[in-house]
Amino acid sequence: MSGADRIPRLLFAFYMVAFFVYLFAPLAIMGAATFNTSRFPTVTPWQGTTLQWFVELWNDGAMWQALGTSILVAVFVVAISLPIGTAAALILTSLHARARGFVYAVMVSPLLTPGVVIGISTLVLWRQLGVGGGVFLIVVAQASFIICYVMLMVAARLQRFDRTQEEAALGLGASKVMVFRRILLPFLKPALIAAAFLAVLQSIENYNTTLFVRGFDTPLTVFIATKVRTGLTPAVNALALIMIAVTIFGAVAYEISRRQQARRAQEA
Repeated sequence: MSGADRIPRLLFAFYMVAFFVYLFAPLAIMGAATFNTSRFPTVTPWQGTTLQWFVELWNDGAMWQALGTSILVAVFVVAISLPIGTAAALILTSLHARARGFVYAVMVSPLLTPGVVIGISTLVLWRQLGVGGGVFLIVVAQASFIICYVMLMVAARLQRFDRTQEEAALGLGASKVMVFRRILLPFLKPALIAAAFLAVLQSIENYNTTLFVRGFDTPLTVFIATKVRTGLTPAVNALALIMIAVTIFGAVAYEISRRQQARRAQEA
């Protein structure tokens, strides 16, 4: 390998190492702080190794209730965002080029709107209708922009769809419902699964919008923000570490399942 080729490779390797260190170092420090005896989430000074924060997490009913609220909201957000976002993507890809640009700009505008504005406007609107803050408004406010993520992911997948398959199926006598269920929906399955996971993550981590419409319900992000002001303990780190472990386990299990299915398909 010549010197001219070695320098770009070294720079690329340095960049990749720096990128992954920047990405995962905060998570590693956060995880390590879970096992520190200190009542404040830190790794310095190290006061001793302990598992007491997992015990405190187990006994923290308020935190589990906040997590349950966040999961409940995420489930409803996915239930709303997937069908509406998919329908929006189907409509968008079926329009002519001139109309598509305008409709696209309108549909993605919630992504460009600050979360504070979405939260306040949602609260003001629904209060005029006699609906106060709570899980319902959290779902409505979050779904108003998470739908855009679903639409973009499904629309990107639709760009690769061969429309002649639909035409052939319709020519053979299939109904439009059957074409959607037997041809289009299986093709969109990977994008729908990815969009569902993205919607869950966007819902659980959202704070700006949720803060204004939560009413007396406390999702996890708002609960943690409150704990930061009143006294944060490494029990929050313990919960985050468990969530990271569950996420990694799920990703590994999915990848193993995908490879097994691909291997069986090749053998068949």
